[in-house]
Amino acid sequence: MQIRLKILGGIFFLLLGAGAALAQGQYPNRAIKIIVPTSPGAVTDILARVIGQALSQSWGQPVVVDNRPGADEVLGVDAVVKSPADGYTLLVTSNAGVTAAPLLHSQVRYNSQKDLTPIFMLGQVTPVVVVPASSPVRSVQDLIALAKAKPGEFNYGSFGNGSYPHVAMEDFKQRTGTQMLHLPYKGAAPAYTALLRNEVAVMIANLSGATGHANAGTVRIIAAAGPHRSKMRPDLPTVAESGVPGFSTGAWWGVFGPANLPPPVVEKIRAEVARMLGTPEMQKIYESNTMELVEKTPEEFVQFIRDDMDNWARQIKAAGIKPD
Repeated sequence: MQIRLKILGGIFFLLLGAGAALAQGQYPNRAIKIIVPTSPGAVTDILARVIGQALSQSWGQPVVVDNRPGADEVLGVDAVVKSPADGYTLLVTSNAGVTAAPLLHSQVRYNSQKDLTPIFMLGQVTPVVVVPASSPVRSVQDLIALAKAKPGEFNYGSFGNGSYPHVAMEDFKQRTGTQMLHLPYKGAAPAYTALLRNEVAVMIANLSGATGHANAGTVRIIAAAGPHRSKMRPDLPTVAESGVPGFSTGAWWGVFGPANLPPPVVEKIRAEVARMLGTPEMQKIYESNTMELVEKTPEEFVQFIRDDMDNWARQIKAAGIKPD
């Protein structure tokens, strides 16, 4: 009797394994949901919708974009973390919810390095240092000299407390020994308005937003704030090259799934996303948002996330920002 039960049990588990393998081989055989932790219309949402449309056309299955904004992208990321690891719930997000939020918010319950499967790095933007066109500042060294000449009188703007322009400028202050007052705004638009009105003297912002104002002659871009020069502005020196070694900041986007996503599913998604990145529609989105494609293997993407989190941790510590 015991032998018979063992045989039946073995058959059961063989069938179960075969069923799982068959399900993976048929992936996808039903609708897929892409969770976006931002509001409709933002860069993350635009990327997700183009990816979703391409996956749907290629695989013949519906792909639904589910916007879940809130708590610096934490709500959307958390929803994916809690989803089944079957490839039917994906995440398109920026680094805000993956590497920044866990360090800025004490209520974050997920470990982004353990609870997510990195699938594909979509690209990154080059942040830049901008000043009003009327400012005498024309270089990073000019900025440092003027800030030191007027300690406490110089101020800078950001997109809000804990945003990368805020954390990065605090790191800049620590590295240069300058004193500048932080004026947070609720997003990029009001921050730019303040810069144009000379309410703030300097700001770190995305190249895509700064370019239009620079072309209109209302702001001046003095440096790239990322780890390397932008391919779109190779003439623009980085802050690190301009006398502040080690300084860098930025934003990037990627496709993720829950932890333990089956490798065959990961590879199928990776291959399809890689294919659609070469389409004219995606290239247009990259150009309009001054995004750069960053080709990384899955292992390199994992390491990139670790390095980015370490960079955020160092900058947050330097800025003296405590988790809320």
